[in-house]
Amino acid sequence: MTDELLIYGSYGYTGDLVAREAVAEGLTPVLAGRSAEDVERQATDLGLDHRVFSLEHPEVVERRVAEFSAVLNCAGPFSETAEPLYSACLNAGTDYLDIAGEIDVLEAIAGRDAEAEATGVTLLPAVGFDVVPTDCLAGYLARQLESPNRLTLAIDGLGTFSPGTVKSIAEGLTRPGAVRRGGEIRTVPAAWRTRELDFGGGPKTAVTVPWGDVSSAFYTTGIPNIETYATVPEYAATVMAKTGPLASVFGLGPVQEALKTLADAVVSGPTAEERARSESRIWGEVENADGERFAAKMRTPDTYDVTAATAVESARRVVDGDVEPGFHTPASAFGPDYALEFDGVEREDATRRSTVGAGVEGSGP
Repeated sequence: MTDELLIYGSYGYTGDLVAREAVAEGLTPVLAGRSAEDVERQATDLGLDHRVFSLEHPEVVERRVAEFSAVLNCAGPFSETAEPLYSACLNAGTDYLDIAGEIDVLEAIAGRDAEAEATGVTLLPAVGFDVVPTDCLAGYLARQLESPNRLTLAIDGLGTFSPGTVKSIAEGLTRPGAVRRGGEIRTVPAAWRTRELDFGGGPKTAVTVPWGDVSSAFYTTGIPNIETYATVPEYAATVMAKTGPLASVFGLGPVQEALKTLADAVVSGPTAEERARSESRIWGEVENADGERFAAKMRTPDTYDVTAATAVESARRVVDGDVEPGFHTPASAFGPDYALEFDGVEREDATRRSTVGAGVEGSGP
């Protein structure tokens, strides 16, 4: 007998929000993870069934996921958990979703597109905050100009963090920046480019960061040149650029282990009250070869609340058979207005113009 949905990593901060959202929406997922004590306690609390297994033995993972129509992976860091799960899903004929936002993970999953189509499996990563709203904004912007060849996306207001997010940030310290040029992902220095962007309350300093949209937005829009930004205090841009050479130090095994242990010890994730006070703002712009530009903005609730809502709804639609086999991004699966279906998410057009001031650019590809 095949059950519908397995949530792996359900007892982590974000996974627990997702599991509770699923129950609130009338779903009865099966919960799973490597810690028997944690998953048993959570399953008892929510009145759900559960499984206990690690991702170390491929044959065990494949046997477990084969019981389900779809798996929603909430266990970060996804650089470690995604491949064992989506490979098992491809072998077992089970659809796969996750809430990853890492470029390398998304590119690896996109590379399995032909295999997924051949085996009838849906691969739908990045169904959390990063990248559902930004991906949908990218898809919307791409329709506003004829033949856009440049896309810029920027995020402001990332003020809440869970242990899993901090661990992903720690891994990110080992890597330089990334942009897409001519359809290819190129490595750039940290904080390679700086721009002053207006998210609605006046200009803010934003620097290039390697968000997952460098990967996903390309598959959604076909736009070959993509940059992604996040706001930082003005002094931080200089600090980020100067600490770039330390990436090799941050990448040392003992340093990474210490940073992740520290994340578990001191970061608990935002409370419900803190999430209620938090919001994020997104700015995006497309440009074509004629110099025409079109910009739009989005406003969303807290990133974790958005992730819980979008992950559950995306999984429900996949289980219902609403997404064809193969690799998809959120906007390619559900359309550029998908993000607007969730409470508190708003979009507004910003500007249409033929020229704009250039950003401050450093060395790069």
